[in-house]
Amino acid sequence: MSREGLQRLLAERGAISVAAFMEWCLTGSEDAYYRRAEAIGRSGDFVTAPEVSQIFGELIGLWAGAVWESMGRPSPVMLVELGPGRGTLMSDALRALRVLPGFREAARLHLVERSERLRALQAEALAAASPVWHERLDDVPDGPAILIANEFFDALPLSQYIYTGGVWHERVIRLDTEGRATFAAGDPAVPPLPAGMPSPEDGAIFEARLSAQPCIEAIGRRAQSVPVAALIVDYGYGRDSFGETLQAVRGHGYTDPLAEPGESDLSGHVNFAELRRMAAASGLAAWGPLPQGEFLLALGLEARLERLISSARAEQATSLVLGARRLTDPYQMGELFKAMALTSRGLQPPPFTGGFPPGGGQESG
Repeated sequence: MSREGLQRLLAERGAISVAAFMEWCLTGSEDAYYRRAEAIGRSGDFVTAPEVSQIFGELIGLWAGAVWESMGRPSPVMLVELGPGRGTLMSDALRALRVLPGFREAARLHLVERSERLRALQAEALAAASPVWHERLDDVPDGPAILIANEFFDALPLSQYIYTGGVWHERVIRLDTEGRATFAAGDPAVPPLPAGMPSPEDGAIFEARLSAQPCIEAIGRRAQSVPVAALIVDYGYGRDSFGETLQAVRGHGYTDPLAEPGESDLSGHVNFAELRRMAAASGLAAWGPLPQGEFLLALGLEARLERLISSARAEQATSLVLGARRLTDPYQMGELFKAMALTSRGLQPPPFTGGFPPGGGQESG
């Protein structure tokens, strides 16, 4: 993947959609970004919550344990992670779950991961749990399931539409008169605008993550016959709106998405209202979203932090406090990142209340 490779692709095709561009850069070939780059961690391009603090994965593990008990402690239960990164979250989660008798024996670990490079890191981190890898969620064996998706949906291809001259167009990437890749208005298109959206102004951009629907539908199909709970943690917004959120990150800083195709991480904010609609159409109950800080504090972050600090050296204690603050501070990850749960009927996952029942409902806290 390179700028020259993108120019050749555009010269051949004329133009490609934003969604196709994201897929081409991230997973579209053997040398795409996620298939070869060491993206995650301080030596990579970005840091995710599990890399910030072990408390994040531990609390997710305790959440999974509480959900398992509310399901009636089924055995076996499929413990599934979508996009497991380096395996850090699941390693921390499984360590915390040692306190719950029976769970480790019941759990069958399944990882949905396409990158061979990341699979190797996951195999090393999770060797004791004997994980099984899959290309797609549909390939995970049948049975009760608890799914974790941390910073998974933000990297799924994002479609964009631009309103210009009184008409919606799909937003595309094409070569300008000087042979450089640039964003442009493509053919007229009908975006999947939800009811109640205001009239757009000229130049307005609307984003839709149609690529998320197959995953939500797969969860819904499983939930028709067995108990299922999925936890989605990602950065994004809770109400429909216009605006562009596509971004590129390299070396822990933002860069032009077209400047280094295949060399930087591409993502876009998650529209949790869109996920709620997909969940309802798939027969799932949706809970939240809650701000990440509120979610983690409700799961007992402060108590876990105090316990870790009590046996830590001074330097370790400082690192633990700073990590916990980064996860929960509204000006860092605490507000922008949000947590949502999708469940089969009859399940109420902690710490959510209210809920968004299948077929209708309102946003809950």
